[in-house]
Amino acid sequence: MSIRRKLLICIPLLVLLMSSVSFVLFESGKNVQESYHLMINRILLYKEVSSEVGENMRSLNRFIMQVDADSYPEVDKHLSAVQELRKKLDGIETIGGSELPLMNYRHIIDTFLEQAGQMIDEIDDQDSKTLAGAYIEAEQTEGFIREEAQELVDLELEQYKPIYEEIMSTTGKLNQLGILLVITAAVLSISMAIWLSSSITGPIRRLVATAKQISKGRMDTKAPESINNDEISILCRAFNGMIDNIQQLMEENIKSVEKDRLVKELELKMLQSQINPHFLFNTLNSIAKLAYLEGAAKTSDLTVSVSRLLRYNLQKLDQAVPLREEVEHVTEYINIQKARFRDRITFVMDIDEQALGGMIPCLTLQPIFENAFVHGLEEMEEGAVLSLSIRYDSGIMEIGISDNGAGMNPETVARLMGSIREEAPRFSGKGQSTGLGTHNVFKRLHLFFDGEQQIEIDSSEGVGTAVLFRLPCRPSA
Repeated sequence: MSIRRKLLICIPLLVLLMSSVSFVLFESGKNVQESYHLMINRILLYKEVSSEVGENMRSLNRFIMQVDADSYPEVDKHLSAVQELRKKLDGIETIGGSELPLMNYRHIIDTFLEQAGQMIDEIDDQDSKTLAGAYIEAEQTEGFIREEAQELVDLELEQYKPIYEEIMSTTGKLNQLGILLVITAAVLSISMAIWLSSSITGPIRRLVATAKQISKGRMDTKAPESINNDEISILCRAFNGMIDNIQQLMEENIKSVEKDRLVKELELKMLQSQINPHFLFNTLNSIAKLAYLEGAAKTSDLTVSVSRLLRYNLQKLDQAVPLREEVEHVTEYINIQKARFRDRITFVMDIDEQALGGMIPCLTLQPIFENAFVHGLEEMEEGAVLSLSIRYDSGIMEIGISDNGAGMNPETVARLMGSIREEAPRFSGKGQSTGLGTHNVFKRLHLFFDGEQQIEIDSSEGVGTAVLFRLPCRPSA
């Protein structure tokens, strides 16, 4: 769930929850107010009737005593007010289960209205004694109205006492319910706020911690990814992808630096083993021509082989060459070694011409042959065999170099195989070796073919050694 959706859900829920609590409390207070309002209105109506009847009697008294037309509007005003209040009494319900008290009250008011109206209509036709008697009767009716009103008030209070107690009890319960609802709403709001905050800030804190670790150089650190599909999870996945890309670039850079380091180291070793190589190369050519002129053909051929070997070694070691040139270079090297070992060694070649166009690092084969001579065949007095086999199969060059020399123990074989991905040891410069070494050959092949090469070594002490390269055939551009 995205952060935007979380906010759109949580915030309206919180607002709806608080609105619901407020509505419940409002409705509870409203019901209590309506109950109080109903009771007070009835009591006030009784009091207002009594008050208007009293005012009506006082205005009648002034009107009868003065018989003044100017005082009649006041009498009519209060009489109309009593009549209006009488109509309101018809709209209220009975008290309790009996209609008698309210009915008597209405009849008494009707009697008063009748008496007052009769006095006003017959004021001119009656004498003072008759008016006085009618006034006294109306005054007695007023007293009955006050008494009945008081009794109705008492009856109302008595009737509403259990209702009032029930209202107070309900109000107390509602207050408790309101407190419980407020607390529940607060707890839910806080819980939702904590959940929403932790779901947003938690992954951000972890992402910040990961960034701090990476800034300290710990590139193996990864930002924790969650199954949620929110913006922060997408950011974590993108962050991890960026880390993977950086690691890949760093590995490629390390490989490139390692390749350059090996090349520079090999070039330095070659320079250390050469004493003015161009001068020596020219000198050998001169010796070869002189030997040929003097009739020493074998000496001339050997000198030419040494000259060609030297010229090949003057190439830049970081360049790739066709396998054909490597084979030609190894042939020259074998020719030089044959002049040394003579009939003690036999060299066998079985080459598939289709594979000779593939590219390999310069000076790949010679160090293997050189190690075979120095460590395997040099001590043999006779019967030494050294072979080179090259095959092509479905885009793969298979290069096999084998001898029947002294061989190696399993520990040495394991150390050589383990050196492919490890840093090559220092050159030993043992014997007549150029110092290029099997370690460096394996390492350069691994870097050149990006780990796609396959190298096998089969060796037993006293039996011999066989080295097999399976390399992707990369034609020259």
